[in-house]
Amino acid sequence: MKYKITLKGRTYEVEVQRGEAMLLDEYDAVAPVPAAPATPAAAPAAPAAAAPVSAGTKVDAPLPGNVLNVKVSVGQAVKAGDVLVIIEAMKMENEVAAPCDGVVKQIVADKGAVVATGDTLLVI
Repeated sequence: MKYKITLKGRTYEVEVQRGEAMLLDEYDAVAPVPAAPATPAAAPAAPAAAAPVSAGTKVDAPLPGNVLNVKVSVGQAVKAGDVLVIIEAMKMENEVAAPCDGVVKQIVADKGAVVATGDTLLVI
C-alpha cells in the first residue's frame, strides 16, 4: 500500500509491504489553490464579534475543539475547580474548570461552537 503523509510542510510518499516501510519520495508540500465557488455564499458571523465580552475573569479554551456541553448558566455561582464547559478534541472530552470562585456573568461559546485555543468561553 502507498501512502502520502504531510508533516510540517513536507510531503512523504511511503510504501508499506508486509510490515516493512520504504520511503519513495520526499518533497515540499504545496497548498492547493481553492476553486472559486459557483455561487457566492454568505460568510458566517464570528461568534466573538456577535457579543462583546464583559469585564471579569475570562475563561479561555485551553485547546481547539467543539463545545459539547456548557454546564453552567448566567447568574450561577461557581467555585474554583467546578466544571464549566466540556470541549471535544480528537475524540476526547476535556473539562474546563473554573479558575476562581464567582458568578457566571456571560457565556460566549454555546454548545456546538467550534473554538480555537485562547478563545473566550465565558466570563466569571
